[in-house]
Amino acid sequence: MDPRLRPFVPWVLRGVWVLLVPAAGPAFAAALSPTSGPVRTTASAGLWALWAATLLAMLILAPATLTAVRIVTPAAPVAAGWAAATGRPSATAAAAALVATLVAAALALAPAVGSAFVNAPAYPNERRHLLRLPAALTLGPVPLAWAVAVAVPATAVLTGAAGLWLATAGALVLGAPAAVLAVRSLHALSQRWLVLVPAGLVLKDAMAVADPVLFRRQVVQALRPAPAGSDSLDLTLGAPGLALELLLTEKVPMTLVRAKARTTEAGASARLLVTPTRPGQVLAEAANRAIQVG
Repeated sequence: MDPRLRPFVPWVLRGVWVLLVPAAGPAFAAALSPTSGPVRTTASAGLWALWAATLLAMLILAPATLTAVRIVTPAAPVAAGWAAATGRPSATAAAAALVATLVAAALALAPAVGSAFVNAPAYPNERRHLLRLPAALTLGPVPLAWAVAVAVPATAVLTGAAGLWLATAGALVLGAPAAVLAVRSLHALSQRWLVLVPAGLVLKDAMAVADPVLFRRQVVQALRPAPAGSDSLDLTLGAPGLALELLLTEKVPMTLVRAKARTTEAGASARLLVTPTRPGQVLAEAANRAIQVG
C-alpha cells in the first residue's frame, strides 16, 4: 500500500461503522419489537452503547483498541443473522444489516487496519508488522475465546433485564473470569510483531520467544521469502501464508517458548522463519532501510 494512503485506512472502517445505524438499525428494531419492555429497552440501549464505544475505539488507535474492535465487529454479523432468523425484519432490512455488518467485520480484520492500529503509538522511526495467527489457534481456541468474550457479558445483561437473576448470577460468577481470560488471550494476539527499527529488526512474539529479540543490522545478512523446505528455525507456529526467512551472519541467542510443554529453553540461530500478515510490505520497508531482501 502507498504510504500516503495509510492515514485514510482507519477512516474507511469508521465510515462503514457509522453507516451501520441506518443500514442495520431497522432490522434490529424489528427483531426486538415483540420482546418485553425491559429486555427491548436494555438490548437497544446496549446496542447503542456498544456501537458508540466501538466507534470511540476506532478513533483511538492502539493495540488495546484493536483488540476491542476485533472482538465487537465480528459480533455484529452474528447479531444481524439472529435478527434475520427471527423473520421479523423485511427481506431488504435483513439483507442490508447482514451486508453492512459483514463489511465492517471484514474491514476490522483486514491486515491494513491492524497495521494502522498497532503503528499509531509506535515511535516515528519504527514500523510494526503484525504476525499471522497460527492455524491451530484459528481453527479452535481463538473462535472459542471470542465466543466467551462476547457471550458472557451479553448473557449477563439480557438475563438481568428479563429478571432471570439465577442465570445472571451464574454468568457473572462462572463466566466473568473466563471472559476476562479470553479477552487477555485475544489481546496478546494484537501484540505479536516483527518490528523494523533503526538498529535492525525486533521479533516481539510471546508465543514464540519469551522476550523480544533484537537482530542488529550488522548481523542481518538478508530477509527474503522462505524457500520451500527451508530448515531454518521455525518461529511461524504453523501460521499459513508466505513465511519470511531472516538470514544472519552469526547466531543470536533467544529464549524459545515451547507451547505444548509450556516451558522455555535457551536457543540460538543464524536463520529463522516468521510469517507477517503483510510480507510484501515488510520486504519493501526493509529494502527502504537498506536491508538486503530477496
